[in-house]
Amino acid sequence: MYFHSTKGKSPAISVSDAMLMGAAPDGGLYVPQYFPAFTPDEFGDAKDLPNIARTLLRPFFEGDKLASELPEICETVFNFPAPLKPLATGAFSLELFHGPTAAFKDFGARFLATAMDRLASPDKPLTVLVATSGDTGGAVGCAFAGAKTANVIILYPKGRVSSFQELQLTCWPGVTALRVDGDFDTCQALVKAAFADPALKSRYGLSSANSINIGRLLPQMVYYTASALQIFRRTGQNVNFIIPTGNLGNGMACLWARACGLPIGKVILAQNANHALTDFFTTGEFMPAASIATIANAMDVGNPSNFERFMTNRAMLDHDVRAISIHDETIKAQIANDARAHGQIWCPHSAIAAHVYDRLKAIDKKQIWANVATAHPYKFRESIEPLTGSKVQPSPALAAIRDMPSSFTDINANLDALGAVLAG
Repeated sequence: MYFHSTKGKSPAISVSDAMLMGAAPDGGLYVPQYFPAFTPDEFGDAKDLPNIARTLLRPFFEGDKLASELPEICETVFNFPAPLKPLATGAFSLELFHGPTAAFKDFGARFLATAMDRLASPDKPLTVLVATSGDTGGAVGCAFAGAKTANVIILYPKGRVSSFQELQLTCWPGVTALRVDGDFDTCQALVKAAFADPALKSRYGLSSANSINIGRLLPQMVYYTASALQIFRRTGQNVNFIIPTGNLGNGMACLWARACGLPIGKVILAQNANHALTDFFTTGEFMPAASIATIANAMDVGNPSNFERFMTNRAMLDHDVRAISIHDETIKAQIANDARAHGQIWCPHSAIAAHVYDRLKAIDKKQIWANVATAHPYKFRESIEPLTGSKVQPSPALAAIRDMPSSFTDINANLDALGAVLAG
C-alpha cells in the first residue's frame, strides 16, 4: 500500500517512508491510498491487542520494508491493556490510560518509536520534533528515551500544562524539552515552519511524532477495533464512541477503523471550549481560532491539524459523526457529581465524554455507547482534588516518574530560536 499527501502535490510513498517523513514535502499529511475492508470474522477469536493489531495493520504494511517485522513490533508495543469497563450510567468506559505515561498517546508513541528505531540509519540520525498540548510529549519522550537513532525535541506551551504533565515532558534521558512562550498552536506552527524549511529538514533529518505522523494514527485504530469486536461478539451490535479530541488524531483513528468495516456506529467528538470542530459540524464552515486555555488542557487546540485528513476522505467518513463543545464549569460539575454519585474519578478530558453521554436522549441511550477515557486523573490532581474532596492516587507507572529529575529550556516562539537548539 502507498500513502499520499492531503495536498496532492507530493509523490505517494510507503508507510515506512511516510513515518520517517512525518509531514509530506508539500506541507500535507499522509493518508492511506485506500481503506482495506474487514469483517469481524477475519479476526477469528483474537482478543488480545497484539493479535488484533497484526491483522488490522497488515494491509497498511503490505510490500513495506517493515512488513516482516510487524508481528514483533505489535508484540512489543501492545503490552498493556485497553479495558472496556461498564459504568453505573449504562455506558462503557474505554480506558486508555494503562500505559507507561497513563495516556492514550502511549499506544501511538510506542509504535512509532519502535518502528523508527528499526528504520533510521545510525549514520544519519533522525531529529523528531514534537509539539504538545500536554500528554503527547510525555508519551513520546518515554517511548523514545534510549532510542539508538533518534533525537527527540519536545515543544510545550509555558503555563499551559499541569505540573505533573510538565514533569513528564522534561524527565526523559536524552530528550530535549523546550518551554515555548505561547500556546499549543504556537508550538505546532513552529514545528510546521521547521518542516517547511528545506535546509533545516535536510540538515537535521527532521521527522515528527505528533498525530500528523501516520505512525501515530494507525496503531490508535487498534483499541477501537478491539473494543468494537468485543461488543459485537457479545451482542451482535455496533458500538458508538464518544471521543474527547483536540487535534483530531484520536477521533480520526476511530473514523478510519469504521471506514475499514469494523462494527462501529456513531461517533461524537467531544471538545472543550476550543470548538472549531463543533462549529464545523454545526454550520459546515471550518473556522480555526486562537486556542483557549481550559481545565482539559491536552485538548486546547484551536486549529486541529487532522482536519485535513478528514476533508480528504470526507465522503467516506462524514456520516453519523458530530461534535459537541463543553466548557470548564460543566467539566468541573461532571467531575464532582460522578465522584459523589458513583465514586468515578475522571480526568477533565474523560469527564467531557461522560457529560456528553449524560446529555444523550433516552432513545439514543438504548444503543451501546463507550466513553473514551484518555488519561489517568492523577495527572490533573490539582484540578480534580478540590472538586472531589479526596486525594487521587497515582498508578504504579506514574508513581515511578514522580522523583525523576527534570530539565527544560525556555525559548521564544520563532524559528531562529528553534534553529539554534537544533544546531546545538
